[in-house]
Amino acid sequence: MPHPLITRDQIEAFQRDGAVLVKGLFKGHVETIRAGIERNMAEPGPYAAENLKEGEGGRFFDDYCNWTRISEFEEVIRNSPAAAVAAELMGSERVQVFHDHVLVKEPGTSKPTPWHQDGPYYFVDGIQNVSFWSPVDPVKQASLRCVAGSHAWEKPVLPTRWLAESSFYPEDDKYMPVPDPDAEGMTILEWDMEPGDAVAFHFGTLHGARGNTTETRRRAFSLRLVGDDARYVERPGPTSPPFPGHDMKAGQVLREDWFPVIYNR
Repeated sequence: MPHPLITRDQIEAFQRDGAVLVKGLFKGHVETIRAGIERNMAEPGPYAAENLKEGEGGRFFDDYCNWTRISEFEEVIRNSPAAAVAAELMGSERVQVFHDHVLVKEPGTSKPTPWHQDGPYYFVDGIQNVSFWSPVDPVKQASLRCVAGSHAWEKPVLPTRWLAESSFYPEDDKYMPVPDPDAEGMTILEWDMEPGDAVAFHFGTLHGARGNTTETRRRAFSLRLVGDDARYVERPGPTSPPFPGHDMKAGQVLREDWFPVIYNR
């Protein structure tokens, strides 16, 4: 039987569409995540970024790879049901941590999160992977948006730098241009969410998010996990996250001292 938080239909939807809503995944950990986010914003890590140009209103903060120094994040990663649910969605026997990511849009931040796939930025290959995007504030107008079936596209989407809007890697035939899903009539999955709900989506799923034009904060915690078939892969330039000094070679399983196994079925 699947984990009590998900159904077989949800597992099939994740495999087919590349995204599904999991109600209450972090319900028992919302206050812990909130505390971790506030600590993260007060003590940013080396990858922290402010994603607005001069003159743009609001604040769009993000940071990642902080779970080993922010105890609240580690507590959630190890003690929430996220890893067990991930194993079911991925069809994997084991689950490894890849990294955490915090994204905060303060009230009056009209800038949307650009459309992108996460996979091309990463140095990991394989189809058994999942990202959980979970708000700790109610979300109705600033939610994550995922393009159904985009994880199965023949070519990955060209990764770009959010602020500079330039190519992340040298452009070649390997990548397709960033599409405009609204203009092109693509099927976009989007949900109203309560604190602790989570969108589970594949690393290859094209996704973005609306700006936050409401009067409430939109704080989100994202957790990226990988499964049995995850292998290190070389990219045509520095990856994001870069994980300097990892010493892995193409085709290797991600080193478990850096990317620990947190669940075995």
